[in-house]
Amino acid sequence: MPLKLVPDNTNIGFVRVRFIAFALTVLLTLGSIGLLATKGLNLGVDFKGGLTMEVEFKAPPALDGLRTKVDSLGVGTSALQEFGTPRNILIRLPLPANADSGDQSAVQKVVAKVQAGLKAGYGEVKFRRVESVSGKVSGELIRNGSLAVLASMAAVALFTWFRFEWYFGVSTVVALVHDVLVTLGFFALTQLEFDLNVVAAILTIIGYSLNDKVVIDDRIRENLRKYRSMDIGPIIDLSVNETLPRTVMTSLAMIVALTAMLLLGPDVIFGFTAAMLLGIVVGTYSSIFVSSSLLISLGVKSRAAVPEARAERVVRGK
Repeated sequence: MPLKLVPDNTNIGFVRVRFIAFALTVLLTLGSIGLLATKGLNLGVDFKGGLTMEVEFKAPPALDGLRTKVDSLGVGTSALQEFGTPRNILIRLPLPANADSGDQSAVQKVVAKVQAGLKAGYGEVKFRRVESVSGKVSGELIRNGSLAVLASMAAVALFTWFRFEWYFGVSTVVALVHDVLVTLGFFALTQLEFDLNVVAAILTIIGYSLNDKVVIDDRIRENLRKYRSMDIGPIIDLSVNETLPRTVMTSLAMIVALTAMLLLGPDVIFGFTAAMLLGIVVGTYSSIFVSSSLLISLGVKSRAAVPEARAERVVRGK
């Protein structure tokens, strides 16, 4: 007998709690904006430019002592952060003055100096990765990453507008903006490193959320045609409940896989996985509770999705 997480006769009144969902959505969105304004994102080397070294020590070092040791090497002011475990430390340094012109030998000299200094002070240490990005390239990455997110949002708005009606496009974009801002707010709160991997995760979240919302919107449109005498509230509840098994199963499968990656995967994809996991949860919430019920606030009526002439053709089967 197949497993059913959502019974066939499920009839949850999502519209009934829409104002509570709207209030929670506004609070999460404003809170995320506040965190971004006050704490900001912990930008990785992709966006800030500079030199990043991931160093593995035999025993967890004291960060204050390690910072003093690195700063004493004459390679610039360092910024340290635990990465994954207390034994793994990210060391960020400014690039040498002539590195922006493409002189990689200057970068190699800094890396060699840090390696020698840490080995002298802490014994055998392992440099797991070394990355350097010039200030010019980091500026281009910030611009291109922002444009990618904005362009994807605009494409979503246009797609849902032409695929359905303008109010479906508005409700979808509102939900997607909420999903993205909450994800950014989480990174501002936790100060996890924000790099290009996280931007890729955000773009993936937008695509996943769009897919989920389009399925629900398509069912709402079908039911608007099918039940022309039914009020919009019951139609939305019916549509969301009809698609709920698919939404729950898809989201749960993603959550299980991402949780395993978060707990067992390598540290280098931790930020990507955390962003994806949060985005799936938030995106599922906004699909079920926010974007669909928002159609009522936008003034959608039970006959709004089908013009009269088109509705008569549907009824007559032409």
